[in-house]
Amino acid sequence: MSRILIVEDELAMRTALADVLEDEGYRVITAADGAAGLERAIKEKPDLVLLDIMMPKLDGFAVCAELRRLGHTEPILMLTAKGQVEDRVTGLDVGADDYLVKPFSTDELMARVRAALRRTQRQAKTVRELQLGATRIDLLLQRAWRGTAELHLTAKEFAMLRLLAEAEGEPITRERFLDLVWGYGAFPTTRTVDNHIASLRAKLEPDPAQPRWIKTVHGVGYRLELAEP
Repeated sequence: MSRILIVEDELAMRTALADVLEDEGYRVITAADGAAGLERAIKEKPDLVLLDIMMPKLDGFAVCAELRRLGHTEPILMLTAKGQVEDRVTGLDVGADDYLVKPFSTDELMARVRAALRRTQRQAKTVRELQLGATRIDLLLQRAWRGTAELHLTAKEFAMLRLLAEAEGEPITRERFLDLVWGYGAFPTTRTVDNHIASLRAKLEPDPAQPRWIKTVHGVGYRLELAEP
């Protein structure tokens, strides 16, 4: 059964979450602050992390960003009382897979957990690196270089590239991007996907108006074309 790490500073919430997850058959690990949560995530390598944002020592954004910097790919579901769009965007940009605002129902929490674990299972085939012309992209470390100059890509952009690479040229729909990269309910519109694709093209394509690698499949979505013409 999957192992889930709960990083939550409120004892009552931490205990309630642990009880619910254990009742569903999951193995549970807990931590009471951000620093302890980061240490336990690195040591225990859980299958999923439930991560509060407002915590002592390290907040959830810092914990998430550090785990992604270290190459951890397990799903991270952020739990917080903050519901503003800016906070959601920050959480997703530092590498969170989904975002759940307190108070939430037990049924919704479990649905999000199951969906995140399913996405992980579907993404078992891993592509480590991409080479797009002079640009080298390390999808595991989430770093990219054009020649010797390092490029800045967001966590979501790396995740989109990984999904495109693992599809081996097959098109990915906008809805699938939202499901697998953002997580259920993170954004209400597929325009978000188009904006991120435009940003990727601006960073990676020699001519973003006539993309060489990230192709549009009209009426469907996008695909990655690696074969030289």
